[in-house]
Amino acid sequence: MQINKVGLALFFVLLFNAVNAQDRTRFSRERMSGFERQDTLSPEARKSTSIKNLKNPDAKIQDYLIISYKNDTTYVDTTLTIQKEYKFNYLRKDNFGLMPFSNLGQTYNSLTYNFESMRLMPQFGARARHFNYMEIEDINYYRVPTPLTELFFKTAFEQGQLADSFFTVNTSPQLNFSIAYKGLRSLGKYQHLLTSTGNFRFTTNFHAKNNRYGIKAHIVTQDLLNQENGGLQDVPSVENFESGAEEFLDRSILEVNFENAESILRGKRFYVDHAYKIIKEKDSVSHNNLNIEHVMSFEDKYFQFDQSNANGYFGDAFKSSGLKDRATLERFFNQLKLNYSNNILGLLQFSVSNTNYNYGYDKLVVLNGNTITNRLKGDVFAAGGIYRKQYKGFDLQGEFGINVAGDFEGNFLKAQASFKLNDDLLVLASLNHSSKAPNYNVLLYQSDYINYNWQNSFNNTETQQLAFQLKVKKIADFTVDYTTINDYIYFKEDETSGLVRAFQNNGSINYLRVKLEKEIRFNKFALNNTVLYQNVQDDNNVFNVPELVTRNTLYYSSHLFGKAMYLQTGITFNYFTSYYMNAYDPLLAEFYVQTDREYGSFPRLDFFVNAKIRQTRIYLKAEHFNSAFTGYNYYSAPNNPYRDFTVRFGLVWNFFL
Repeated sequence: MQINKVGLALFFVLLFNAVNAQDRTRFSRERMSGFERQDTLSPEARKSTSIKNLKNPDAKIQDYLIISYKNDTTYVDTTLTIQKEYKFNYLRKDNFGLMPFSNLGQTYNSLTYNFESMRLMPQFGARARHFNYMEIEDINYYRVPTPLTELFFKTAFEQGQLADSFFTVNTSPQLNFSIAYKGLRSLGKYQHLLTSTGNFRFTTNFHAKNNRYGIKAHIVTQDLLNQENGGLQDVPSVENFESGAEEFLDRSILEVNFENAESILRGKRFYVDHAYKIIKEKDSVSHNNLNIEHVMSFEDKYFQFDQSNANGYFGDAFKSSGLKDRATLERFFNQLKLNYSNNILGLLQFSVSNTNYNYGYDKLVVLNGNTITNRLKGDVFAAGGIYRKQYKGFDLQGEFGINVAGDFEGNFLKAQASFKLNDDLLVLASLNHSSKAPNYNVLLYQSDYINYNWQNSFNNTETQQLAFQLKVKKIADFTVDYTTINDYIYFKEDETSGLVRAFQNNGSINYLRVKLEKEIRFNKFALNNTVLYQNVQDDNNVFNVPELVTRNTLYYSSHLFGKAMYLQTGITFNYFTSYYMNAYDPLLAEFYVQTDREYGSFPRLDFFVNAKIRQTRIYLKAEHFNSAFTGYNYYSAPNNPYRDFTVRFGLVWNFFL
């Protein structure tokens, strides 16, 4: 969608209010996997996180709290670091391991996968369109001594921009509200590639003065629109692109597979999590805590693919014009938890839950004498538990869940142990087992295109993952995980029809990842390195990743003009080795396996100049500046080139009221 009037009004209202950055500094617990980087607040960062600009002289930066859905507490970090540079993008996350498509707001091709899972239910489908779809775990809650706002802005590609505005206030020490809207519109460089997305978030949280009762809730509405073109035509557009001829540097003249389709992912969610303390610690001489917690969420979402006229790219169709595929999911979730903690035993939690689901379409399909149903709906009842105990430097954690009744079987088990000797050394080991049903769009799909109609009865996908992590501050951070995958689900072109369908692997896949992270400093210079090695043992070649993925940044940092400005400038090198990169199917919004051609082994060099002036962080980047002299072989997916050299500007404006 276009950024509507409400979104624009919110944008300008927040523009004239205060703003504050919110990169998280986790201090309550370590993340379980080093493959998902989290910011840490270094001593240098603490020194530069000044509170002199706060309007309330009694407020401290540590008082501006950010609370996750799991109640992990962080606080606002307003520094300029290399991690902020990595997160200054559409997702507002470090996107190492993701290969962006050419236009902002499109999908990403995954270069690495983490199969650790604690889900019991199938996911909706259209997974390629969910990178910017904010889930429950992506929503944070706040507690602030003064009103706080953030404005994020970044230029896009041809007639567009990206903006993210946020405001939060405590009306009392007990009650907080926040409101935010992220909007994007970008035309793109290639034909028929417009993106227009919006993410609206509203949160509130409250705790009673006696701290016995607490509640947090959110409302999220999202609509993510992409025009679809199917990528460049094999002949002659791919050849013309790779030739590097000057006449084809205007990408809008390259012919694409179609120019009459678009897809949209739209959803709304209501979420409530509240708890009551039956026994408080001060009420018991033995340091006992007992509380009951209730979590409830309702989500209604759909994915729709529209095309004005049928195109042979997807095979034969039931009709020649006005094609419209729409899959919907309604999900109502209730969970009841009993939490008990004791200073000797640790934390114990037991939970029961119910998920009511309704996925499908508005019609039946009869194909080759077989009737494809229109709905998957029912109830699933589950039980689970959590244990956690901290003793000196040791942290033991365990969690399990199992579906006990309903149409979907599923279970997971996770055990983790870590030891933190001091701030310089952390050792962690974890074991994860998961069994989960295939996603809804694998089990049931309907389309106006004949090939894209199926009703499958696939086995659960089972994974076992063993992971180790070693953090040695003076040496490096090492993370290793080894995963075995059975009954893997994938999409691939059918050998007979040449059209994409869902399949299940009949063998085992063994997947190893080794990741190293290290920053080397010399005076005002630093070299930040992230290197990932991957190895896959798969006899059927249905799971493909590059063997090596690396990101290396050489940068310079210094205060200038009597410390009135803090400057960070450098060059980032991104690279991954050639492999059979997954192709993209816009009708399904899924990636599928291809083994016709390898892609990769092209460098991406970015030059950036970032600065912090008072409460404003300014970002200027020359992206992929080497594109003209290292060869036109850069792709995000087959027939979908990565972006050419471009210069982009943005800022994060921070202000405390």
